[in-house]
Amino acid sequence: MSRRRHSEDSDGGQAHKRRRTSEPIEIEDRLESLICRVGEKSTSSLESNLEGLAGVLEADLPNYKNKILRILCAVARLLPEKLTVYTTLVGLLNARNYNFGGEFVEAMIRQLKETLKNNLYNEAVYLVRFLSDLVNCHVIAAPSMVAMFENFVSVTQEEDVPQVRSDWFVYVVLSCLPWVGKELYEKKDVEMDRLLSQIEGYLKRRVKTHVPMLQVWTAEKPHPQEEYLDCLWAQIQKLKKDRWQERHILRPYIAFDSVLCEALQHNLPPFTPPGHMPDAQYPMPRVVFRMFDYTDAPEGPVMPGSHSVERFVIEENLHCIIKTHWRERKTCAAQLLSYPGKNKIPLNYHIVEVIFGELFQLPAPPHIDVMYTTLLIELCKLQPGSLPQVLAQATEMLYMRLDTMSTTCIDRLINWFSHHLSNFQFRWSWDDWSDCLTVDPDKPKPKFVKEVLEKSMRLSYHQRIVDIVPPTFSALIPAEPIFSYKYADESASLLPGYPVSITVGNAIKNRASNEEILTILKDVPNPNQEDDDDEGESFNPLKIEVFLQTLLHLAAKSFSHSFSALGKFHEVLKALTDNDEGKLHILKVVYEVWRNHPQMISVLVDKMVRTQIVDCAAVANWLFSQDMAHEFTRLFVWEILHSTIRKMNKHVQKIQKELEEAKDKLEKQQHKRRDSGDDEDMDKNSEDEEGQLEEQIERLQEKVESAQSEQKNLFLVIFQRFIMLLTEHLVRCETGSVDISTPWYKNCIERLQQIFLMHHVTIQQYMGTLENLLFTAELDHHILAVYQQFCALQL
Repeated sequence: MSRRRHSEDSDGGQAHKRRRTSEPIEIEDRLESLICRVGEKSTSSLESNLEGLAGVLEADLPNYKNKILRILCAVARLLPEKLTVYTTLVGLLNARNYNFGGEFVEAMIRQLKETLKNNLYNEAVYLVRFLSDLVNCHVIAAPSMVAMFENFVSVTQEEDVPQVRSDWFVYVVLSCLPWVGKELYEKKDVEMDRLLSQIEGYLKRRVKTHVPMLQVWTAEKPHPQEEYLDCLWAQIQKLKKDRWQERHILRPYIAFDSVLCEALQHNLPPFTPPGHMPDAQYPMPRVVFRMFDYTDAPEGPVMPGSHSVERFVIEENLHCIIKTHWRERKTCAAQLLSYPGKNKIPLNYHIVEVIFGELFQLPAPPHIDVMYTTLLIELCKLQPGSLPQVLAQATEMLYMRLDTMSTTCIDRLINWFSHHLSNFQFRWSWDDWSDCLTVDPDKPKPKFVKEVLEKSMRLSYHQRIVDIVPPTFSALIPAEPIFSYKYADESASLLPGYPVSITVGNAIKNRASNEEILTILKDVPNPNQEDDDDEGESFNPLKIEVFLQTLLHLAAKSFSHSFSALGKFHEVLKALTDNDEGKLHILKVVYEVWRNHPQMISVLVDKMVRTQIVDCAAVANWLFSQDMAHEFTRLFVWEILHSTIRKMNKHVQKIQKELEEAKDKLEKQQHKRRDSGDDEDMDKNSEDEEGQLEEQIERLQEKVESAQSEQKNLFLVIFQRFIMLLTEHLVRCETGSVDISTPWYKNCIERLQQIFLMHHVTIQQYMGTLENLLFTAELDHHILAVYQQFCALQL
């Protein structure tokens, strides 16, 4: 009885205690919400909201100082589009509480060191920019900011460091100047001039071999495709010439100037950039994407020129909004359309340009491709009267410039456009593109339309595509995706495998086992052998043909039927493909039966790689084989190849992860044994466990080495095949005195670039081997140039 009462009491105590602790949590949540939402739509002005919030935070500082510091540091890093709103808030708090201002600056420097240590370079840019804007709010003294910038620029003097390291530190300094350049020049003009001349010297001696590989278009007209640092430098030069006057950054602190100028300022603690580490992953260089200029947006406000700093600021802010909200397309679209200062600029043009700029960014877009499609659809819904027109204008421009567009970007454009059309009943003014019907079908325009229709069919069905496209386009409409069965009717009865195909078909229908099927296939004559040759085990293409044609024919109804058939007769398929020739032939048969259905080929090959019926190198060899030469420039071929490489890479990563986990486990076990002291039984158990772990590690080590060797071999096969094909083409052109730049050559050389770009992290591990075996000095300079551009990306 007393025990129950005691438990009731203690329960009551717990509930009372929980109620007390939940109150501070509620206040903390309220503070977070207030800080994160300041500057969003409100009935009162931003200035009065900031003043009110500063008052609330000041009152809460005694009890919740650490929480407030944490939130403010987080928004500085994660909400860069509201940078000046938060710097003003910190300025107001510093004016009211000097010690808090000092602690905030220290916390920001700590966070900056942490982000650099963890390779979070994009976030580090926002932190430095935040600190620089605090100079405008009288929180940080200008001389100490200039000193920090000088330390950053001194990185350009370091020896034996990658160029991308120096690039990043120079970019950080230049990208802060639109916000703080005026203030720093007023206080420290001599030092700033010296700083800019050092940057100029560095930019002049930079190596830019990598630029062609990162350009969306090879043509410099109508818009030059500038390297990002060159473009930003030109923008800063123009800003300096305009006496640091820019008209686009929202600066709420100006309204509080009388309060802020009374505040005491803090000096930044001396900040030395952390030294270069071999495992540092600096951001890759970029090329600035330009699609529109002031002539493309005829009505309304004028679009800032490509070298005006306003263009940089607008684009930077739009990128930040996408980075913050990309997971929520509705919020992201709404935030983009409610961009501050939207009445002063042709906002829809800027948004469309920035979205396509991210979608086409090389080597890879910042977010998954499908996000950009859904975002553009959402924007069209929110602005039905204006945005679809701008998007249609952009699509038309992209189509007009296809001849000089990078093949990788054309792939992304095909995927985007077909997905977009599927959301708008596939409505498009196809007749406007009829110029593609009169040119060589291998040229980019007809190929683009053909691939778009093929992708659209995947999102719809064949007859729908036939109905939506004008009859004049019939040559570009994909074939009906039907199965081509060799043994379909009586006319095939003279073919060598016909009788067995009937027997195999009946056996499969009667649910025969793998063993029974193999017994039936034993009787298939081998066309590769003479009659008196008794070696029954050699490669028999007819066996594979008869069995796989029949099996896939019976399972042709859907993807799931086909998957189920491959699963059920996995044993037979493994037996038929126990050598490289067998693996190649099985892929050849898949292509023969489904040649009119590229999507089915892709998913079946994918399934066969997953279930180890064929290996990755076999897929690569098949795609580069003579049998597939006529399909070489088709998009589905490259989707299969990239998917195969990704599978190989994931397989290696998975085993490496298992090995790391086993090593960690062993280390913990050894620590545990050392800590346990003299307990003999425990020692014995631990030793047994350690022995098992060591064996497991040894096995995994072997598996990792074998997988890496397979991975290296895959890349060697791919690059070797590329080199052979391109060399043959170049020799043929040279002998016949023909121009090398055919549509096929452009496609092939850019596909080589694509392999390097899409798998650069993995390929970097095997650079030494590639250089020694394939990309040697004797190689034709056209091919070698691609490898050199790739090497320059991380130098």
